[in-house]
Amino acid sequence: MNDISLIDSNFAVETKLEESDLRFFDAKEAPFRVYGVFYENGCFRRLPEAVAANVSRGVKALHAKSSGGRVRFRTDSPYVAIHAKLPRIYRMSHFALTGSAGFDLYVREEEEKYLKTFVPPYGMEDGYESIFRFSTEGMREITVNFPLYSIVEDLYIGLQEGSSILPPTPYKIEKPVVYYGSSITQGGCASRPGTSYQSILSRRFDCDYINLGFSGNAKGEEAMGEYISNLDMSVFVYDYDYNAPSVEHLQNTHERMFLQIREKHKELPIIILPSPKYYLSATDEKRREVILNTYRNARARGDENVYFIENRKLMELAGNEGTVDGAHPTDLGFYSMAKAIGDVLETIF
Repeated sequence: MNDISLIDSNFAVETKLEESDLRFFDAKEAPFRVYGVFYENGCFRRLPEAVAANVSRGVKALHAKSSGGRVRFRTDSPYVAIHAKLPRIYRMSHFALTGSAGFDLYVREEEEKYLKTFVPPYGMEDGYESIFRFSTEGMREITVNFPLYSIVEDLYIGLQEGSSILPPTPYKIEKPVVYYGSSITQGGCASRPGTSYQSILSRRFDCDYINLGFSGNAKGEEAMGEYISNLDMSVFVYDYDYNAPSVEHLQNTHERMFLQIREKHKELPIIILPSPKYYLSATDEKRREVILNTYRNARARGDENVYFIENRKLMELAGNEGTVDGAHPTDLGFYSMAKAIGDVLETIF
């Protein structure tokens, strides 16, 4: 485990945090454990850069945005700070900066409890630092969630000098759930990372996960199917309706990719999702029918490990009020999606 001052001698001078006993440690080093992303070529990534480049230019541009990344550890430090290096900040009119570029903190007691958003300054250029001070003493299990739409070059965790730092308790379900899909899958437009539907489900089931949502660029490519089919996973959640450019494209790719995954994973539970919409247009109905046919055909072949959730069911708790812009969910919309998907995962797990 590296003290940041051993890596960057200027950092101790540059920090604006006032604790005199504050020491920063590299989140990539044990006993910290990073989930959902890995470090390659200067930043955290969700899949290898070479694989992303082979899929499409869009996936290459998005694969290092750190949605689903987490660092977990245990400590008795009276505070937790972060120093994050973010080379590019993505500001959008319909997406809170706390979601697209922020980190948030959870503490496990009887269950994981949200305590803090490390709120990024709006005018930041290449990262920021922030701190949370606990009101009580004791050993705590900590999860810090990475931003949904930003690239993280480095993350350093600040703790009180001399405090204990221990590895996290392993997830109850260690083999990850893998999610593939659109900007909604990536997390747009949750108000913070912990309110994406995957994060909600991870807390509900105490399970690891990998987020392979690619905003506007999940199109059922064979190269992506090949990569996913070689992952070791507990469940695959399959959702790219919104990104298929046409009904015809969906028809040509949806069942093909499903079969590509199924060929390598004969017994893997696969949950198939259409777009999360409460009201469907005529085109939406056609797209739903294509996706439903993938499910029907699988069941007709005797596949008992495939599940389908209706569009409306995904937004049942939110209705049409559950989106920012008619497409991307609010936190309420993501909560509704998590409830619907979680009820299926309850059966699977």
